[in-house]
Amino acid sequence: MSEQGTGMVRAADEQQTREQALVEQVVASFDHAQDARLKQLMQALTRHLHAFLREVRLTEEEWKAAIEFLTAAGHITDDKRQEFILLSDVLGASMQTIAINNEVYANATEATVLGPFFVEGSPGIPLGGDISFGAAGQPCWVEGTVTGTDGRPVPGARIEVWEADEDGFYDVQYDDDRTAARGHLFTDEMGGYRFWGITPTPYPIPHDGPVGALLAAAGRSPMRASHLHFDVRADGKRTLITHIFVRGDELLTRDAVFGVKDSLIYDFVQHPAGTPTPDGRDLANRSWASVRFDIVLAPAHRARNPFGRQESVNGQCG
Repeated sequence: MSEQGTGMVRAADEQQTREQALVEQVVASFDHAQDARLKQLMQALTRHLHAFLREVRLTEEEWKAAIEFLTAAGHITDDKRQEFILLSDVLGASMQTIAINNEVYANATEATVLGPFFVEGSPGIPLGGDISFGAAGQPCWVEGTVTGTDGRPVPGARIEVWEADEDGFYDVQYDDDRTAARGHLFTDEMGGYRFWGITPTPYPIPHDGPVGALLAAAGRSPMRASHLHFDVRADGKRTLITHIFVRGDELLTRDAVFGVKDSLIYDFVQHPAGTPTPDGRDLANRSWASVRFDIVLAPAHRARNPFGRQESVNGQCG
């Protein structure tokens, strides 16, 4: 081997040694973390982050662009929009975390992403009530039961539901402080529930910010398959955050946030104008849809927050 070749090998070896030494130094800096789980998380994050940097040989210009991207995501985030949840969603990190924390258990209903438009304080409605509150869309009757994996009804389960209107917007995306197409109700003594909503339609996730720019650069669509959100909670049961999707939607195989699961695809049956409704509601000669979604909750289990607080798995708020 030539002297030049030998020098290049020597330089490469020295470079690798220096880079590895830095990894070990940063990993060791977390050795004295008081919480063992926090130590595990930060040391694993450090190793994986540095492995990524070294694999792709990140340039300083690319590092600066990444910092600017995250800064922009922070600036656009407010009490109605969570760009970091959106970023997690489009990277599949949300779905992977959900998969890890909602292990298959008997016949329990599968979980999926929370999404960026959940907000606290939705209005309560009675059984058979209407969550649309004037949102545009075809009326849709939703009913079902909530049971445990043993088949026993779960009375008093709290069901939170929210969805976009027929134009593809959630209430918080409007500037008039409306509350529409969201609400909560409780199951009856037999675990039954029922309410009026609107038939889900496809819509794009917000793509006027940094996450949208990322999708455009990657040649990816921002569109989500038609869906209705559910958050179901009951004492002694694992919290379920999920959607149901409309069978036949052409976007089922290319949902922007990877949220579709076969078990969550349902038939939304169309009823012509004039067809009697389940509760006798007069729809003024409009067509309507209906769907039945029977929910099965797994038993509760708990996870330890690395920052010291005990909390239920899948209790994320957006």
